[in-house]
This record gives sequence, structure tokens and C-alpha cells, in this order.
Amino acid sequence: MDRRQFLFAAVALTQQVTFAKSEAATDLAKFIEEAGRESFLIRDLYNPDRSFSDLAKAAQGNRVTFSGFMAPPLKAEANFFVLTKMPMATCPFCEPDAEWPDDILPVYTKRVVSKPTPFNVRINATGVLETGKFIDPETGFYSLIRLVDGIFEE
Repeated sequence: MDRRQFLFAAVALTQQVTFAKSEAATDLAKFIEEAGRESFLIRDLYNPDRSFSDLAKAAQGNRVTFSGFMAPPLKAEANFFVLTKMPMATCPFCEPDAEWPDDILPVYTKRVVSKPTPFNVRINATGVLETGKFIDPETGFYSLIRLVDGIFEE
């Protein structure tokens, strides 16, 4: 492959990625419009068979907001927390072979969460949605879906 062919291929690939991203953004905008709200619930990420929903697929790589509750911290002064529909008694990250719970969403924040929100106060967490197996190199926690570059507010 000569230099000209390489540059042509690179431009074509960039255009395909941009088109795919804009198509996903259009799908996400459609979900937001149909829902009539700016934030989603964790259950909106899953189909009844526990596979990822069309919303989860459309939101992949985009900034989205989910509403829920901050679980008590798993680790003091961490840059992440778990958004739940209700508090959980067990650690869902510790066993990769365990069935992934569909009622939590790990949120990796921009800053250390130094003052956790009480577990019974509803919050909105916003971040870039990522899917796929991930093991946090610092903690060893395991997730299939998460928000990164996150922020939250009551």
C-alpha cells in the first residue's frame, strides 16, 4: 500500500466512524424525545432477557444522565461510586463469573468522591456510557457497563 492509498483509507475510515457516531447520536436523541425526559433509570439499560437495550446501544460513547441512589462507598475517598435503584448488600464487582446485576451502574467520576450523598437521596449522574467487560486496574472491581468522566448532583 502506498502513501496515497493509506491516506485515502484513513479518510474513508474516519468518515465511517463519524457516520456511525452521528447515527448513534440520532438514535439517542430519539430515545430522549420519546421518553420526554433528559435522564433515564438504570432499568432502561436492559431488555427483559437482561441483554443491553436499544437505549444502551445508542448511548454507547455518549454523555447521558441516569437517576438513582448512591450506594454507600465501597472504598473511602474513591473516584467512583455505584448508582443503584436501591442499596445493595453485596459487591457486584468482585466476581466476574457471577451474574451481572441489572439494577446498578458504576460511575467513575472526574474527582474523588469525598462526601458521599446519603443512600436515600435521589441523584442524577451524568457521564459517557461504556459497555463491555472491564476490570478496574486499581481496585480489581469488575463491570459490564459504566459511566466514565462522571459528575453527579442531587
